[in-house]
Amino acid sequence: MTHTLLRGRLLSFLRAPQDLGDTRSYLYESDGGLLIKDGLIIACGAYDKVSAQAPADARSVDHRPHLIMPGFIDMHLHFPQMQVIASYAANLLEWLNTYTFPEECRFVESDHAQRIAGHFYDELVRHGTTTAVAYCSVHKTSADAFFAEALKRNMRMVGGKVMMDRNAPQGLLDTPQMGYDETRQIISEWHGKGRNHVAITPRFAITSTPAQMEATQALAREFPDLHIQTHLSENHDEITFTCELYPEAIDYTDIYARYGLLGDKTLFGHCIHLSDREADAMSEAGSVAVHCPTSNLFLGSGIFPLKSLARRQKPVRIGVATDIGGGSSYSMLRTMDEAYKIQQLLGERLNPLESYYCMTLGNARSLSLADRIGTLDVGSDADIVVLNAAATPAMALKMEVVKTLPEELFLLQTMGDDRAIVETYVAGVAAKSAI
Repeated sequence: MTHTLLRGRLLSFLRAPQDLGDTRSYLYESDGGLLIKDGLIIACGAYDKVSAQAPADARSVDHRPHLIMPGFIDMHLHFPQMQVIASYAANLLEWLNTYTFPEECRFVESDHAQRIAGHFYDELVRHGTTTAVAYCSVHKTSADAFFAEALKRNMRMVGGKVMMDRNAPQGLLDTPQMGYDETRQIISEWHGKGRNHVAITPRFAITSTPAQMEATQALAREFPDLHIQTHLSENHDEITFTCELYPEAIDYTDIYARYGLLGDKTLFGHCIHLSDREADAMSEAGSVAVHCPTSNLFLGSGIFPLKSLARRQKPVRIGVATDIGGGSSYSMLRTMDEAYKIQQLLGERLNPLESYYCMTLGNARSLSLADRIGTLDVGSDADIVVLNAAATPAMALKMEVVKTLPEELFLLQTMGDDRAIVETYVAGVAAKSAI
């Protein structure tokens, strides 16, 4: 395959930044080069040094003066909810029953699932997201469409068919055995095919009987290297209902612990209202609390204590996500803008370096995939986003007075959207311009 040489300003994190002045936490090249071959980054650094390594026939793309970063990573969203986004409801449970469950029933039809899959990946690419962790519907057809489209586009994606056998419409229910069998089949057919990762996906404890939780536990034991994804402590009514369904459990988190589902590859969406005991249990297990700020605000679920969870004596691992379609934007820039505002309400500060760390290396680490994605390191997948902080007239006007990299990042986060994404590269191939 022909080499590709990208030129522009490079930004890639090395570790979590300690504060706004922590320049050692990231690599920044004002005139940088990335050399790509066979979907991998094979050289990264100052342009003159990297270009000297490029063969004469390398395809060169000059993105100056734009910023080149690792592609964004979205830790939690729902593939079947594209047509649920922007649905008016008072709270989570009303929203699920009125809009979400009826819409997900449509994914029994392969044609519908395939059509939505195309639009879904188009939106991810348009917004600079190169890896996402998605819930499909209960139907195997939805998972097949999701993974087939990922394979077609050569994207590194994580997803799973939800398992749910109660408290939902008949068209959205499986059985413990069906959930187990179909998940096993999806693992066999799709996990490791291309860049696909299958996640074991009990939707949440409300929609799974103890028998189905036991089936989920069996899958987790059989496939210990797979991700597990579910929901936890998003809404007060949800918490009350869940604990009524499992009265033997100490609390909501204990339900999952009793079925062996707490581990370092378990991703819990939301985790807004954790008790100290629950946070300790998650920390000890290495499980990840995934913050979904636009969704939490849209549904009025609560305010996620990101900073306090991260600085506890037993810190909780954190991820960030759009949570489409409870979330209101496909953009990780918009997502972190809302995360910033939530921390402001709590009297905390989330600086722009932290935000971009979260969207890239932070989320990659939370997914246990930092050896493949989330940085511009040599050997990493060439999943890349190119950002223009002057993408709109208002942004361009503000850029006239921007003096520092953090100021530019904050402008992108505050005012940017898909128009700020110049290009998205998937395994080294320009994908946004091809849509």
